[in-house]
Amino acid sequence: MSGIEANFDGLVGMTHHYAGLSTGNEASMNHRGQESNPRKAALQGLMKMKALSEMGLVQGVLPPQQRPNLPALRQLGFTGSDEQVLNQVARYSPLLLSHLSSASSMWTANAATVSPSADSADQRVHFTVANLNNKLHRSLESVTTSRALKATFSDPNHFVHHDPLPQHADWGDEGAANHNRFCGEYGEAGVQLFVYGRKAWQEDTAPTRYPARQTLEASQAVARLHQLEETRTVFAQQNPVAIDSGVFHNDVIAVSNRNVLFHHQQAFLNSQAVLAELREKMARLGQSLITVEVPTEQVTLRDAVESYLFNSQLLSQPDGNMMLVLPQECRNHPNVSAYLQALMAEGDSPINKLHFFDLRESMRNGGGPACLRLRVVLNEKELAAVNPATLMTPALHQRLATWVERHYRDSLYAADLADPQLLNEVYVALDELTQILKLGSIYEFQR
Repeated sequence: MSGIEANFDGLVGMTHHYAGLSTGNEASMNHRGQESNPRKAALQGLMKMKALSEMGLVQGVLPPQQRPNLPALRQLGFTGSDEQVLNQVARYSPLLLSHLSSASSMWTANAATVSPSADSADQRVHFTVANLNNKLHRSLESVTTSRALKATFSDPNHFVHHDPLPQHADWGDEGAANHNRFCGEYGEAGVQLFVYGRKAWQEDTAPTRYPARQTLEASQAVARLHQLEETRTVFAQQNPVAIDSGVFHNDVIAVSNRNVLFHHQQAFLNSQAVLAELREKMARLGQSLITVEVPTEQVTLRDAVESYLFNSQLLSQPDGNMMLVLPQECRNHPNVSAYLQALMAEGDSPINKLHFFDLRESMRNGGGPACLRLRVVLNEKELAAVNPATLMTPALHQRLATWVERHYRDSLYAADLADPQLLNEVYVALDELTQILKLGSIYEFQR
């Protein structure tokens, strides 16, 4: 059966702030303590969703988390009214309050790993929610993420939802940010590439400056849960040099679409062996792998991290041509801009269109276009089973933009997170959002 790739973007939450919580993510660390604009951040993300939908692509929306996370704070022993809890934690540790107020769920590339029915033995779409246990603020997302995914993809005849892997460093799982899939047509069987940063149970090459968040063992577990054949899976180690340069996930150094891999020369350890295995397993399916490798001499790892060139979305347009959706920073970076101009001048490149977006608020916190979306390959019956209220239309964009304008602040510092009025604003807004997206009771409001 024919298929499509839908992109489900995370809606930026109302507590979007710059706290520098993500060690290894240099943009996040470099903007610590600066003023953020949650309203602008949400509207920038919505504009990208609207534009891609208008291009004929299937675009969905996933909700933000409830933040500040009052249930977690109460679990840690803070008591009393909501206002008293906020006052207590603000006095005890403003940093803890920041962790439990993070809007990082906006980057839904980390929400889960998704395998389409064409690849799974039971012919259903499989979701494994990422445990994100390398970072405190992200490790608290899985419960609500699971609820949101189940409310969006609810039909058990088509969708299978797996719990996160155990919350231990040996099973560190960062979701689709370390996962790519290669195929001919979306609805055909494909080869899945799982990229890991380190092996948990054996000595091996590993980064020394920044943490390797994904383990091989976690990637293997997800492949087992999704009932994938060994002949159609590849496990590749990310280059430790790249991780130590600020490439904290594979989607900051490589991106794929159908049978095309767009990647940096230094993306993978033992790159030639990885590409050879991909080609061999694609050939068994009667498909060829096309690689667009960016040489270090043209774009350095530093250039890639500064511009987020590879954190772009590589998309098939309705006419079959491929387009890169890039952050505006790529256009402004001399080396990256020069490379992209040369790429467009090539007559035989599979990528023949560029589209730039202003995502500055997200970029300053360390997330580009690809961070903001979760790819879900669906056939016609599966698409019909998706919660229709979450699929982008002109009417939904207008309703969500109006909702953002009404509820979001245009300025936020970390110190503002202790404001009980902000918490009340979040409660009111999220209650309304669940009705707009018809999500049911996915939050744990306590008053």
